[in-house]
Amino acid sequence: MSKSEANPDDVATIDAIIAAAYDSISGPAGKKRDWDRERSLFIPGARLIPTAKKAGEGDVDAPQVLDVDAYIARVEPYFQKNGFFEREIARRTEQFGNIAHAWSTYESRHKAGDSEPFMRGVNSIQLSYDGSRWWIVTIYWQHESSEHLISEKYLETKG
Repeated sequence: MSKSEANPDDVATIDAIIAAAYDSISGPAGKKRDWDRERSLFIPGARLIPTAKKAGEGDVDAPQVLDVDAYIARVEPYFQKNGFFEREIARRTEQFGNIAHAWSTYESRHKAGDSEPFMRGVNSIQLSYDGSRWWIVTIYWQHESSEHLISEKYLETKG
């Protein structure tokens, strides 16, 4: 499989591509992630957009727009030092024709077997179907905080 070619099983369905996205970033400390697999899930020009507080701008969460390679550069040093296992715990999906949107609620752990997550949040994932496979267009996410608790509607799977 070439660098840009996706495993057909990873991109055949919405369920498969979202599972592959979580799987490709998960692993123990020091384990090199399969970044070619990660890249293969995203349409050219895709964006990954975490929210974070900007220095000097108070307590407002703001989008930090990254392309896939900038995202990898941002997280790779962290993954070298820390275990990181993220899994989906609920999803709300809507689809119209060849576009879909998923609200994917996640939990993050340092070890796969940790009893409690150190973080939870919600990914807003936009997807596109090109007639032969699914692509991730954007993932925009926010971590849960005391100011922004995950509501029950994002802890149920629908759609």
